[in-house]
Amino acid sequence: MSAGNGTKPRILVVDDEPRILRFVRLSLHALGFEVLMASGGEEALKLAEAENPDVMILDVFMPGMDGFEVLQRRRAFEDLKACPRMPVIIFSARSSIADQAFKLGANDFISKPFLPEELAEKIRSVAVGGK
Repeated sequence: MSAGNGTKPRILVVDDEPRILRFVRLSLHALGFEVLMASGGEEALKLAEAENPDVMILDVFMPGMDGFEVLQRRRAFEDLKACPRMPVIIFSARSSIADQAFKLGANDFISKPFLPEELAEKIRSVAVGGK
């Protein structure tokens, strides 16, 4: 994680609901993370490539490109460019989709609602050795 070089770990949070983005941004910022936000799949893919965050936290059910497609496209990009895989945590109110998320290459899953400290622990866990 970026924190090893004295900077805050950079987290890209992707969700189409502004109140969830705000909650996660404020919570993670208070816990020492730098937070980038995207409200849709295309924006998330562009930010991931341009900003190279340490971890992506990705909602599944979004209009247009859903989180599963974002994850598949990101993994295809990483394979094509032969670059390290960005750790991805899927978050959703539907815990039944966890298996599908893992099959598509997610590193972890968290059910909504969640405690900010729980999310921070998952971020630290997937980021260790991730980049």
